Amino acid sequence: MKKRVMVMGVGAQGSTIAKKLDREPGVAEIICADYDMRAATDLEDTLSKARAVQVDAGDGQVLKRLAGEVDLIVNGLPPEFNMTVMDAALENGCHYQDMASGPVEGTAFVDTVKLQLGRNDEFRKAGITGLMNTGSAPGFANVVTREILDKLDECSSIEILVYDGIWSKKFIPFWWSPETAFGDMASRPVIFENGEFRLVEPFNDPTMENFRDLGIRKMVDHEHEEPVTMGLLSGHEAMKGVSTVRFRYGGPAVDLAEYFYKMGLLSTEPVDIKGTEVIPMDLVSKLTPPAPKYPGEIRAVIEEGMISEEGAFLVRVTGRKDGREVKHECYVDAPGLTEAYEKAGITHESYLTGQSAFIFSKMIVNDVLGERGVFPPEMLGPGERTFFLKEAAELGITVEEVVTTKW
Repeated sequence: MKKRVMVMGVGAQGSTIAKKLDREPGVAEIICADYDMRAATDLEDTLSKARAVQVDAGDGQVLKRLAGEVDLIVNGLPPEFNMTVMDAALENGCHYQDMASGPVEGTAFVDTVKLQLGRNDEFRKAGITGLMNTGSAPGFANVVTREILDKLDECSSIEILVYDGIWSKKFIPFWWSPETAFGDMASRPVIFENGEFRLVEPFNDPTMENFRDLGIRKMVDHEHEEPVTMGLLSGHEAMKGVSTVRFRYGGPAVDLAEYFYKMGLLSTEPVDIKGTEVIPMDLVSKLTPPAPKYPGEIRAVIEEGMISEEGAFLVRVTGRKDGREVKHECYVDAPGLTEAYEKAGITHESYLTGQSAFIFSKMIVNDVLGERGVFPPEMLGPGERTFFLKEAAELGITVEEVVTTKW
């Protein structure tokens, strides 16, 4: 039977998912739900199966009514709405998928993830799936991590490293929401170290990472979901006893944010400027150019001139196999900005994250994902991971693995 899907939040990632689902034979209808009705109707006009709906995500009753019309909710909203959307999915017995767990203002990052995982029994009893964190990182990175873990007898550490370097003549510091980017970078990252969660300072532990085919680049600890979900699940047999998990990030956007942070420009505390109170973070976010969203905006950046494009996406897992120390390094290769635009009319960020999220949606729609309950992608089974990686390769997203064994 064909499925109906509601994509909540049709920004860069949500619209990418909706466009791909529109071509799926197993999808009967896509409800494009957004507070911005123009964004929803613009998308509806380009798709054959779409229906635009204006939704205030804070209105739980409206969400529950709409959830009664679909088989799957793809939640592309900010994480503070996760629990409300999960409520709607539970009440109506439809599957749920999101792309991020945090941060949520007023709640510690680890606690936000615990709240979601804590709904596992409810979802399982309802016979529905709640798949968390289904973008590129988290998401693709988690699938690759589990692929490596299954090859080990024991795991000591997991590192997920993402470097994004794009320089264009047009000043575009971030390829997603500047407000979200600055907020994430100013937050204290959670690392899972020696079996315990630890909060560290922003831009913690700068190191110079030598990436294959790229060279040496500066990387720092960054707030992200992977250390939290993998740390909370470290006691599960699938995690092979891992004791340390870190997410590290680098690139010109990180460098810019670090300078601003050290100058106090990412503070949310008001400062007096000639008798007027100003919140530095609000000012910086307001003055930062938004990420290009529509094809014409992306094309304008490319046509004005690209100076350089470079990037790296590395999953490194160390452990033991047959009594020997082993290091697995998996590089994820995906289209850069120019290639992503040529392929799909979107940015590299939207391509990797949105296409990854779409594959997870496709798995749910086509009943490839049979597990019920609430869980992140590192808990997927071998057949499900094989399906995911095969689909990704067909979209031009591949993985290359290098294994080093210490005798």
